[in-house]
Amino acid sequence: MQIIKEKAALREVISKLKSEDSRIGFVPTMGALHNGHLSLVRQAATDCDVVVVSIFINPTQFDNTTDLDNYPRTLDSDVKKLEELDLNLIIFTPTAIELYNKQIVSEHFQFDGLEYEMEGKFRNGHFDGVGTVVKKLFEIVQPDKAFFGEKDFQQLQIIKTLVKRYQLGVEVIGCPIYRENNGLARSSRNERLTPKIRLEASFIHETLLKVKDKFGTESANQIAIWVENEFKAHPYFKLEYFEIADSETLKPITTEIGDKKFRAFIAVYSEDIRLIDNIALNY
Repeated sequence: MQIIKEKAALREVISKLKSEDSRIGFVPTMGALHNGHLSLVRQAATDCDVVVVSIFINPTQFDNTTDLDNYPRTLDSDVKKLEELDLNLIIFTPTAIELYNKQIVSEHFQFDGLEYEMEGKFRNGHFDGVGTVVKKLFEIVQPDKAFFGEKDFQQLQIIKTLVKRYQLGVEVIGCPIYRENNGLARSSRNERLTPKIRLEASFIHETLLKVKDKFGTESANQIAIWVENEFKAHPYFKLEYFEIADSETLKPITTEIGDKKFRAFIAVYSEDIRLIDNIALNY
């Protein structure tokens, strides 16, 4: 396993690998690695010869400086977890100045309107930051395949659009949500939850499972009202949004379902900690 901090050094290694016809997998992370991240790395190692794992907390995708300041920084622990996988890995750990060339600002992107739905309504500039860092990383790593968890499903669709629009030549692979034993979607932010709240957070996934049961027999509006009432009655969680949307366009559901595929999306606060989740409804 190699640890590389500079773009030039990584490009040199990648160039050599490419000359040897090695298939390169890529798993971009912001660190604070958990089993969900590690499952992506294992999947990438199954599909590719070498896997690059980036560990970089991207400042441009945070619209809340407190959230950025509080984001877990656990590089030593992250490296140890990756070492224990005993796989052919390269860890890329640039500084913000190294990656952004001293101008730490976002490009502006258009993602066919995907950026204005759900998360885009509540996190100003977030997807410009995501698009900026992922495009930079793809151009440096030049992966054959990149692996992302479906927990951030909107982000996954946006990255697929980014690759298509800029012809980046990367196959983007969406991997199933990795959950804790109680159903809570794995997230680095879970580490900030108290043990009691972390246990209670099973309520989020349980609610989505009930939504899946209701879908097709109750209207989207009825389901949304039910979800809102469920969270109003819960003492520990505040609902930011709940949406049933087309899996491809992320547009809110209309009365016409047809052969379209839909997912339910949710964002919840526990004090200042924000949790998101989603579930496929009819596929």
